[in-house]
Amino acid sequence: MPPLCCGYLSQYTHHHLVVFLLTFFSYVLLHASRKTFSNVKVSISAQWTPSAQNASAPAFSPGETWEDNRLFEDEKEATLFLGALDSIFLFSYAVGLYLSGVIGDRVNLRYVLCFGLCGSAAVEFVFGTLTEWLHIYNIYLYCSLWVLNGLLQSAVWPCVVAVMGNWFDKTGSGFIFGLWSACASVGNILGAFLASSVLKYGYEYAFLVTSVVQFAGGVVVFFGLLTSPKEVGLSLVSETGLSTVEAETDSQRPLISNEDEEVDGGPYQAGQQADEALAESPQAIGFLQAFCLPGVLPYSLAYACLKLVNYSFFFWLPFYLSNNYGWKEAEADRLSVWYDVGGIIGGTLQGLISDFMRKRAPVLALSLLLAMGALVGYSHSPSDQVINAALLATTGFFIGGPSNMISSAISADLGRQEALRGSREALATVTGIVDGTGSIGAAGGQYLVSLLESRLGWMCVFYFFVVMTGGSIVFISPLIFKEVSAMWRDRRALLHQL
Repeated sequence: MPPLCCGYLSQYTHHHLVVFLLTFFSYVLLHASRKTFSNVKVSISAQWTPSAQNASAPAFSPGETWEDNRLFEDEKEATLFLGALDSIFLFSYAVGLYLSGVIGDRVNLRYVLCFGLCGSAAVEFVFGTLTEWLHIYNIYLYCSLWVLNGLLQSAVWPCVVAVMGNWFDKTGSGFIFGLWSACASVGNILGAFLASSVLKYGYEYAFLVTSVVQFAGGVVVFFGLLTSPKEVGLSLVSETGLSTVEAETDSQRPLISNEDEEVDGGPYQAGQQADEALAESPQAIGFLQAFCLPGVLPYSLAYACLKLVNYSFFFWLPFYLSNNYGWKEAEADRLSVWYDVGGIIGGTLQGLISDFMRKRAPVLALSLLLAMGALVGYSHSPSDQVINAALLATTGFFIGGPSNMISSAISADLGRQEALRGSREALATVTGIVDGTGSIGAAGGQYLVSLLESRLGWMCVFYFFVVMTGGSIVFISPLIFKEVSAMWRDRRALLHQL
């Protein structure tokens, strides 16, 4: 780790560590329970179709109840409905993201966060466990529960980001957020192992385990999380050792600026700017103003394409591995974690590279170009688990890495532009726009994935992913050109000085 990062991290105390871990594991538990649904799709599909038409029917399902409990005529219809459920969840999740930030600004963040965690855990218990125990199979009930689940889960992300912003609000926090954004991938890995460990008893027990763990995590967060340093009588000065002027100046400095060159002011100018920032209380901006901020719309549209691909792997990867290669569902669940391992490494490494370059778009563009090749390569993977895992980790590195960067570090950059003046309310709004737009794109894609798979096969699905990844590059191409031109001018200026 660079010496600058080490010096930066050494300024924090155990309070920051506790907040980091609690918010990190809050989203880990949420994603673990969310991952459960994708991990048990084969078992659910078998339970919803008659055994005579479904050779993948597990041994633990009583054969005499097939005709009474089936919802669909064959497995293809069940697959289409599973894709529709994914889209329903993501659409409601996207709508909730636009609303939850407003609610979080007006209600205690800890209350909203715990309500989302515990409420979502209860809904998932009813959806996956209680309905199976009571043998209740109803399409409209499943759809209603999944809409409610999406709305409840949408309350978690804005809250944990806001809490992190309260505690880590100064220059260099991009590295912290880059490391912290691995929470989703860690949750996917945890969810895959929890589900695969109890799947032999029935898919309802996978929902039971993850929902109970998530509910317990919500209780821990309720009693242990501090949403702001002020709750323990601390301030930014006492926590970081910075003076008021230094702290405010660092927190107001934009990480994405319209100017290609930096303005170097003296101590008096910095102090004067800090005093002005202290005198003006931050005000939240509207959605239209946030959309019009430089970079917000291009990155939002790019994230819509990229999140479609990323969440398709999230929702469909275990199902694909089991159906396409004939591997057992528990084996497919464990193998799918390599995609998240690649995403964790990719997000961290690419974030560090972009920090050193002080440019995000060129790093994203190169990674996405390589991702298109990785997708084509993975679509031709042989039926060997070692080779498949290696290709899967490579694909996760080039797709999951940029996805983590846009949802965390780049969203933080966009929320610290000069027009926002460090407003946390505005930062939450921008984050909600980027993530909400991405969720809308992902929602529409999930039904298309199930439709393409049932009509044309998995190969066409992967080519669809390649097209969407290319679309991400197209949307940020103006930013790529601008940042590459700025790098070229800086290099020429440096050569002239030498």
